Amino acid sequence: MTRTGERGQPPLRVFVLDCEALSLAVRGDRKMIALLDIASRGGAEVVTSPMTLVEAYDGRTTEQRWDWVLSRLKVADVGKDEARQARRLLADTELHGHKYAIDAVLAVIARRQKGQVTVFTSDVGDLERLVPDSIVVKKV
Repeated sequence: MTRTGERGQPPLRVFVLDCEALSLAVRGDRKMIALLDIASRGGAEVVTSPMTLVEAYDGRTTEQRWDWVLSRLKVADVGKDEARQARRLLADTELHGHKYAIDAVLAVIARRQKGQVTVFTSDVGDLERLVPDSIVVKKV
């Protein structure tokens, strides 16, 4: 998938959302909605993982609200290669178990993005261990 912003140029910014960041967007958090607005105007791209969608699910949120948020972000393809990379990241950082599995996949997705990448997460310490210093990690 080719990403394009204004005038056909790649977006300068990519926002990667973890479970809490996505949950906040679905619940209408002003900061997260502002990020989605920047993206909808071509100033950034918003990306997450398929597992994050499942993890963030909350039955109290309407399907229409989910659809609105999902229409404003890209869900990265995740397969065997990404799983291997995530496993290697966990091994390299001496992390393991289900607590870190989705974060590791999200880190693989963040590492693949071009431009200024920012990961929005509630697990700053974990994500900082999994991504290079060139990727900004911000607490939500």
